[in-house]
Amino acid sequence: MTNVLKQLNHKFLISQVSFEGMNRIETPEYPLPALREMLLNALVHRNYMGAHTQIRVYNDKISIWNDGLLPDSITFEALKRQHASKPRNQIIADVCFKGGYIDSWGRGTIKIMEACKNANLPEPEFKELSGGFLSELFKDRFSVENLQKLNLNERQTKAILFIRGKHSISNSEYIELCSVSDRTALRDLDDLVEKGILQRIGEKKGSKYQLVFGG
Repeated sequence: MTNVLKQLNHKFLISQVSFEGMNRIETPEYPLPALREMLLNALVHRNYMGAHTQIRVYNDKISIWNDGLLPDSITFEALKRQHASKPRNQIIADVCFKGGYIDSWGRGTIKIMEACKNANLPEPEFKELSGGFLSELFKDRFSVENLQKLNLNERQTKAILFIRGKHSISNSEYIELCSVSDRTALRDLDDLVEKGILQRIGEKKGSKYQLVFGG
């Protein structure tokens, strides 16, 4: 598992480089604790009579799929809180636990979510696909795919994509971009601020709106 993480980081993932004084700091695209828990999940819960575990790296996300569905008694909503652990491969799970790879049962998916939150990344997704379990991490909070999950209207989505290219948008730019009244523009923008997607910079008519990347 350690070798898989090294291969992912060295060959497929890009780290953001920054400096603190003379020290070079490399921040990976995705939090290593989340990737670690995803790999452990596949190792412990995979159906070894089925297909191999599959890892896919995209421009805006990474996914890990393993053969084998969730137990009937565990729902996807339950994965967001501490839940009973029912490993498909109990011997492997016991070895991982005794080897220190697993420190608490039923918290793997919670750790993935917490790691993404701490890294200011979108909430990960867990779902069943093609007879297996799929975990996905996203690195872009404002990709088209993630915007579709935020219950925004078409105007708001269009404005956010505009801001990604221009860094900010004013009320007048929103009116022109979406062909709406001043009142509608203000209502849409205020809604985005309340949802923690935008922040208002300045006051009254001179104000602009920027994306909130740490939300």
